[in-house]
Amino acid sequence: MSFSQSLWQVNLPLFQSTLELPFNQELAAGTLSRERFCHYMIQDAHYLVAYGRALAVTAAKSDNAEGVVQFANAANEAVVVERSLHDGFMRDFGITPEQFAATPLTPACHHYTSFLVSTAWSMPYPVAVAALLPCFWIYAEVGREIHSRSVANNPYQPWVDTYASEEFHTAVRGVCATVDRLAEEATDATRMAMHAAYKDAARLEWMFWDSAYRLADWQEPLR
Repeated sequence: MSFSQSLWQVNLPLFQSTLELPFNQELAAGTLSRERFCHYMIQDAHYLVAYGRALAVTAAKSDNAEGVVQFANAANEAVVVERSLHDGFMRDFGITPEQFAATPLTPACHHYTSFLVSTAWSMPYPVAVAALLPCFWIYAEVGREIHSRSVANNPYQPWVDTYASEEFHTAVRGVCATVDRLAEEATDATRMAMHAAYKDAARLEWMFWDSAYRLADWQEPLR
């Protein structure tokens, strides 16, 4: 078993729990409320900007030229996708640039993005890459599952279709290969830190979808 496969297996119950979240179940069934979907979409756009920053910092830390290209390209793609959300899905769902700009990051989004950026800046390159992997991998596998179960005439089908991109799954395989190479060369302590970073990010992936379904914001504890 490769190191990346061990990451997946150790955290498999968390992945299964992520699949079973109401947000993902209702997205596949086409019954997710418009309000919840828009809430998610706004936070996803906020997230992508920070994710691009974390990817760019990780690219600068790479131990070889291939890693610089790999993560710099991923950073560029994250920002391109964020821009396309404004010109595509947000416009189609009536979310104005002013509404997006006025909507702050939720606690879950703030926690996740702060974790990724701080890990990219403060931790060694292998640990930073391990923290970034769940967004690639879990998102891709949840998306594949949703795509396989999506009902006919799903109002969110264009969004669901974006999950199934082979280009995205190719990127996942590339990051897994980088994680495996780095783990092979790492000390036991670094490999333990990589496991911890992956698990923390996987938990935050779960929290991001759960938060969107609950329409969570900073006022939630006061209600």
